[in-house]
Amino acid sequence: MRVYEAIVKGLEDVGVRAAFGGAGENAAGLMLALKHSQRIRPVITRHEQAASFMACGYAMYTDRLGFCFATAGPGAFNLFSGLAVAMSDSYPVLAVSGYASRQWRGWGSLNETSGVNRTPDSQAMFAATTKKSFLLEDAADTCDVLEEAVNLAFEGRPGPVHIHVPEDLTHHGVEVTGFRRIRLDVAPVLPDPARVEEIASVLAEAIARRKKVVALVGFGAVRSGAGPEIKRLIERFRIPLLTTLDGKGIVSEGHPLAVGVFADSGHSSAWKAFREAQIVLCIGNSLNQHATFNYREDLFKDKLLIHVNISETEFHKAYRPDYALLSDARPAVAALVEALEGMVGEVPEAEGEGRDYEARHITHLTGKIHPGQLAQTIGRMLPPGAVLLADAGAHLAWLGYYVELEEGQNFRKAGSFGPMAGHVNGAIGVKVAHPERTVVVGCGDGCYSLSGFELMTAVEHDIPVIWVIFDDEEFKLIKLFQLVTYGESALVEFRNPDFAAYAHACGADGHRVETLEEFEDAFRAALASGRPTVIDARITRWAVPHYSPSPDGVIAGLVETVEARFRDH
Repeated sequence: MRVYEAIVKGLEDVGVRAAFGGAGENAAGLMLALKHSQRIRPVITRHEQAASFMACGYAMYTDRLGFCFATAGPGAFNLFSGLAVAMSDSYPVLAVSGYASRQWRGWGSLNETSGVNRTPDSQAMFAATTKKSFLLEDAADTCDVLEEAVNLAFEGRPGPVHIHVPEDLTHHGVEVTGFRRIRLDVAPVLPDPARVEEIASVLAEAIARRKKVVALVGFGAVRSGAGPEIKRLIERFRIPLLTTLDGKGIVSEGHPLAVGVFADSGHSSAWKAFREAQIVLCIGNSLNQHATFNYREDLFKDKLLIHVNISETEFHKAYRPDYALLSDARPAVAALVEALEGMVGEVPEAEGEGRDYEARHITHLTGKIHPGQLAQTIGRMLPPGAVLLADAGAHLAWLGYYVELEEGQNFRKAGSFGPMAGHVNGAIGVKVAHPERTVVVGCGDGCYSLSGFELMTAVEHDIPVIWVIFDDEEFKLIKLFQLVTYGESALVEFRNPDFAAYAHACGADGHRVETLEEFEDAFRAALASGRPTVIDARITRWAVPHYSPSPDGVIAGLVETVEARFRDH
């Protein structure tokens, strides 16, 4: 068995069912091995960056490994953005890339990245964007290296790993001796029972004294599948639920105890609940920039912070918790609920604030579609079990604010690394992993233009994703930042093609809409067609998403901004 054949067999052993990659000489053997696999679906992309994003999408809501590959040199370097996403957003992803023949090391051969004699150093670069990068030195080590890499991807906080395969190990006559099945054996991260009892005692005392407790839940809980446990926690102990943008939908957002998104572009109901809370129970939340109002120093002033996270490093960032529980979210919450059951009796019903943002009236005076109304319409029409992805840009603020998810639906924004086009392409991986679920991408025209040519990949492989383009022919968030910071804007406007005509040229369905009624008809058709579809929605430029730099509200945030401006001058 040859090296790439052994890698493909090993990937089959650990449950990989899709491979996303770019063509190239150094990947030629891998492409042939995938051709003959009966269990892995190969998807050759137009650009390797898209392949890395698709691998992230494939791993996003599964317990399976996302897999991407590329040839040596520039092809391999195109994988870095997706691997950075996997690193920041906790996706188990394996990238395999070619590597120039080692006997020519330092000679400047085609695609050489040894780091010798002015060649780029791919080992250093992949090491910087993964949990670990391996250089396969001997074909006989293939199974050992692959097994270590795959287990490391899932171990603790999941993340990306990488393997270099030198060209000389793919030559005729080089065989993998001692091939064996690959074992995936990762110990779960379970909570310390003593710490669970300690934290449960703190919470039980707070509940008994009628102190205000809120739960702030992030994507770590979603990825852990902790929805039922979170729901039991808040219902049994009457704890209001706040989520980050990435935690949306952990429990139905129409639930009486779900009070909204806590973020700089979140809901006033969530801000109010957080402001009044005395104890904050964070679950699967990294407390990153937008969820903390730019790491606001007084965010947890006069509050007790309890933090549940799978990664020890999360307890040593901007906010040090009063109580930390190192654990995967699902077993941690289950253990806390069990411990609290023995400590807490009946709890009076809590008062919650209804939100109903999908139905809230939006005043709109211009002729083009208001992005808030567009988001409301998407939310109302989103099918059960659907996945809604928001790429980087103003549209994610509109979608996060106005779309209310039901149980079984998911929402994901571009994560901490935050690449534009990450979800434009990553959606294809999500759909391959979940063919039974509707996958919708809300993206800006800037995001789509960066990487929309992967529409051909979706058409070629019959992957029916729906892309809704918020089209206003400008980089909205950059423009707003320029205006607020500098008092003027520059280089943020551009011209778009006819995206619907482009979709038709690719063999997909395309719709250009200028009213909400036209959008509803187009979205309804897209949901029914089972075909890749692009909807070009012409939105007004005269709308600004909800935002405040302060959890005390928009007015307080404006006052703080003005005060800071005077201090700076």
